[in-house]
Amino acid sequence: MQAKSSKTTILDFMRSSSYAPQTAEALIETIPISGNLDHFWKDLLELEENGEIIKTRFGTYGLPEKMGLVVGRFQLTSKGFGFVIPDNKGERPDVFIPPRALGGAMNNDRVMARVESSSGGNKPEGEIIRIITHANNKIVGIFHQSGDFGFVTPDDKRIGQDIYIMKRHFGGAKTNQKVVAEITEWPVERRNAEGKIIEILGNVGDVGLEILSIIKQNDLPLEFPPQVIEASKRVPKSIKQSELEGRRDLRDLPIVTVDGDDAKDLDDAVYVKQLGKDEFLLGVHIADVSYYVKENAVLDKEARERGTSVYLPDRVIPMLPKRLSNGICSLNEGQERLALSCIMTINEKGRVIGHQIAETVIRVDRRMTYTAVNAILTEPEAHPELLEEYHELVPMFRQMQELSALIRSCRKERGAIDFEFPESKVILDAEGTPVEIRPYPSNVATRMIEDFMLMANETVAEEYCTREIPFLYRTHDKPDGDRMEATLTLIREQGIKVEKRSHEITPGEVQKILTSIEGTPEEPLISRLLLRSMARAIYTPECSGHFGLAASYYCHFTSPIRRYPDLQIHRIIKDDLRGRLDKGGRIGKYSSILQHVAEQSSAMEQRAAEAEREAVKLKKAEYMLEHVGEEYDGVISGVTGWGFYVELPNTVEGLVHIMTLKDDYYNFDEENYRLVGEQHGRVFRLGEPVRVRVRNAEPANRTIDFTYVEKETETE
Repeated sequence: MQAKSSKTTILDFMRSSSYAPQTAEALIETIPISGNLDHFWKDLLELEENGEIIKTRFGTYGLPEKMGLVVGRFQLTSKGFGFVIPDNKGERPDVFIPPRALGGAMNNDRVMARVESSSGGNKPEGEIIRIITHANNKIVGIFHQSGDFGFVTPDDKRIGQDIYIMKRHFGGAKTNQKVVAEITEWPVERRNAEGKIIEILGNVGDVGLEILSIIKQNDLPLEFPPQVIEASKRVPKSIKQSELEGRRDLRDLPIVTVDGDDAKDLDDAVYVKQLGKDEFLLGVHIADVSYYVKENAVLDKEARERGTSVYLPDRVIPMLPKRLSNGICSLNEGQERLALSCIMTINEKGRVIGHQIAETVIRVDRRMTYTAVNAILTEPEAHPELLEEYHELVPMFRQMQELSALIRSCRKERGAIDFEFPESKVILDAEGTPVEIRPYPSNVATRMIEDFMLMANETVAEEYCTREIPFLYRTHDKPDGDRMEATLTLIREQGIKVEKRSHEITPGEVQKILTSIEGTPEEPLISRLLLRSMARAIYTPECSGHFGLAASYYCHFTSPIRRYPDLQIHRIIKDDLRGRLDKGGRIGKYSSILQHVAEQSSAMEQRAAEAEREAVKLKKAEYMLEHVGEEYDGVISGVTGWGFYVELPNTVEGLVHIMTLKDDYYNFDEENYRLVGEQHGRVFRLGEPVRVRVRNAEPANRTIDFTYVEKETETE
């Protein structure tokens, strides 16, 4: 195995229980550090700059957490206070930062905070003493001129302050135009950030402006650079016979893709065969994108920078140019394609008892949709035309359904968590106007493909983790104990039986709660509460397991067209299959780059998720703006001190503000997650069905307001 880096050596040494702060010179002697000391000094400086270690005023070095300090990402609320989310999230609670202690930090900055006290016995309270990395280099907002100066009011209310603009930096912007401002001076205490206008997006109210604002605010690339487009044009449209050397030929198998009706980048295909009464063969075949996107080439650098494709309601911002993602790297029906395949033998208990990972060549027999496969399996009598069209594949689809049930049963038995709440599907017309919002369909076919992809991801991860080859994993830490216990207390207050525990919660116990509320009005809401109490899944070079899946090994192997980590591990796998890992320092090379790839991929995934979330909220607000005054039945999905949120069956969520409840004064009972009327004792609680009227919708702020509609029996 590769020797540990200087950074790892330094951190491991400082984490030992006997360590006391030492000077750099003492560290060199006592660790000890050998070889080129230039590397040591460089790594020590980088660790300090990144906040992983701290240099005291005495010139000694130590870990922040051992000095009453917390390093993490700062989340600022629109109310002026915020929280530091620690890097070691599973080990330390969030730190509350009051408005007086922000230290000039803005939302999403990476900061160092001094922990000063506990806030009322709950979250620790602290003060930001250093901003390690600024997150908001560019701000999107509305420009206003006031004499010889101007200011930009950010779209993102969590930014917390306007950006001051000198007249010479207006860039031609006029009042009420949406602009992009670049920060030139960071904020300090009692002084706002300063900036200059670098782009005018349009006038407030222009069609498509708000989606464009979301794209710009999240610094998403709208176009590929010319050199990337040119590189994509040099990629061939078909494969040559010479490229098949060393590959397993699977072109005669009835391999199928199963995707959404409008999907165009098809990077995974499947094949199932029953080997006997008790065994199945499952082949998961993934487009060999790494054959065309070479390491450190122009296409690779652009893909690594983007990290992931971004799926907005009105467009896709792809990780790779369409020439690849919809062409040679897409497993299109009837076309020969290079693939990387994970072929598994699965027993009657849904467990993999043998597998092979191989470079292959395939030819997809049919491009299937979730809609068609689901109809064939669940409503065959109603769709005789589908049975006729796909008659040669129907037996395999039924075997797929049987195998999927075995895999899902196995995963359930080991305690994997299965959150079942719908995502939103936004239907737009040709002008980009939302005409329908509905839950995204989940059915037998979607679950079947999900099961097969999860199985391949686990199998590949186990192979490389057990062999201790440098790799990239998808990990999910166990939940923070305090946050989870608070959630469980809240669930108990809803009358749901949850046993007291003397140990950390297991995935199986979370799933037991979900099973107990299945089919109840509270199910989607309790599911969300549990989900929010979980850690966020991230990419890491360490194989530490996936809590939610109750899996010891997990990676992302199945989507190299749209996720960079999948593309990265494909290179490692192919180097291994071709016997190249031990040549030219490849193992050392991978060991040195994987931490950066993991951090970059996790950050870009979070950026994409934020943009996708905001874009959906925007379209929901646009849709409900056309339904002001209409009434709907919904369920209370959240309760706060300023009112309660109601979710409609179409997944739209809006706020019933406490000021609109005219029949009484209401107090927020935080412990029981409810609003209670002072005079009449009426209670609004989580999960309660209510009727509401759409009062207002503000697309620019992504907000929807409801008013509560009393039932007739309540007014009699």
